[in-house]
Amino acid sequence: MLSNRLHEPWNTFLHQLDKQLATSTELHCLGGFVVAELYGLTRPTADIDVLESRGTARETIVALAGKDSALHKQHGVYVDIVTVADVPEGYESRLVSVLPGEFTRLALRALERHDLALAKLVRNIDRDREDVEALARGPGLDVEVLRTRYEQELRPLLGRPDREDLTLNLWIDIIREVDAKKAEGRRV
Repeated sequence: MLSNRLHEPWNTFLHQLDKQLATSTELHCLGGFVVAELYGLTRPTADIDVLESRGTARETIVALAGKDSALHKQHGVYVDIVTVADVPEGYESRLVSVLPGEFTRLALRALERHDLALAKLVRNIDRDREDVEALARGPGLDVEVLRTRYEQELRPLLGRPDREDLTLNLWIDIIREVDAKKAEGRRV
């Protein structure tokens, strides 16, 4: 889990963004940044995927910290406002605060690990499967929580749910395999 500080260049980048904000701003984050900074995966990422910006307009966030902004040019990382994302309907009630009180105006809120895994389901590229496996190894993923949220909160929103049903089953197999390895390691 997250230490008391973000890794560089994220720490400096976000503190500089915080200083430039005119008002309190909450960013709902997902993607590789969250997997790495909150859940401990050591995969580099150059962006923070943001699903929602509250308090400061998306356009302002992009101008301050988006691709090709001064902050991006200085630090090599940026905020990417996600315009299309398949996330569970009730994700907001489960958002996790990232370093509460660290910033003056900026509040980072991240998808809870099951919601984060489900947000990667539709794309399902190698990196997404690796992230799910890392989540299963780290804080763990409860297969029943994942399945229930998928069936109740995500599946009804999907255009091709039959395809995503297969992906969910693949991911459940991955999670169970990781769980079996963890159990085997405890017995040794």
